[in-house]
Amino acid sequence: MSSPTKPILGLVGGIGSGKSRVAESLARYGGFILVGDAFGHEALRQPEIKEMVRRRWGGAVLDGQGEIVRRQLGRIVFASAEERKALEQMTFPYIEGRIFEEAAKAQADPSARFLVLDAAVMLEAGWNNCCDWIVYVHTPRKQRLKRLQEQRGWTEEEYRARATAQMPLTDKATRADFVIDNSGTPEDLDCQVADLLLRLGERGLEVSTRPADCCPDP
Repeated sequence: MSSPTKPILGLVGGIGSGKSRVAESLARYGGFILVGDAFGHEALRQPEIKEMVRRRWGGAVLDGQGEIVRRQLGRIVFASAEERKALEQMTFPYIEGRIFEEAAKAQADPSARFLVLDAAVMLEAGWNNCCDWIVYVHTPRKQRLKRLQEQRGWTEEEYRARATAQMPLTDKATRADFVIDNSGTPEDLDCQVADLLLRLGERGLEVSTRPADCCPDP
C-alpha cells in the first residue's frame, strides 16, 4: 500500500487497551476513524462469507436466523491456530477492501484532516504498511481484563485465548513510533493525545489548537 495524501495513524495495543477511546479523542481533532473490528463484523454478515463459515464449522456457530454467533465462532477459532487462519483467509480480503474504500472517502472529505486506523490485528495482517505512524496504546493487563469482563462479559480464559493469538505486546510496542498510556483518567488521555498531535506537527502533520478544557497553558 502506498501512503495517501492525508497521513494515517495506526493504533495498536493489547485487547481491551482502549484503542477506541484514543480514536474518539483523535476524532475531536479532525481524525477520520477506520475501525477494523466493525469491518470484521460486516464481513461475517456477507452471504458468501457466511456460507464459507457454515460449510467449515456447521450450524453450531449460527443462530436461528442463520446469522453467525461471533462469540461461539470465537471460541472455536481462538482455540486453534489452524481454524483461526482459516477464518482470516475468509475475512481479511473483505476487511482490507473496506479499509481502502473508507480511506478513499476520507481523502475526498474536506473535514478529515488525517486518518486513524484502529485494527486489532493490524501488524499481523500487514495493514500497518499503509500507516505513516504507529501509536501503541499501553494499559496494564489487570486493567484490560477488568474492562473486557465488564464491557463484553469475557472470562479470563476467553481473554487469554485471544491475547495469545495476537502478536506479543513487546513486539507491538517495539514497532510503534509513539506510546500513549491509557491507564489513567479520560482527561489525562485527552492531554496525551493533544501532546501527540503537537509532536506530529513537528513531523509535518498540521494540528489544531488544544481543546480549551485540556491541559491549559501555565
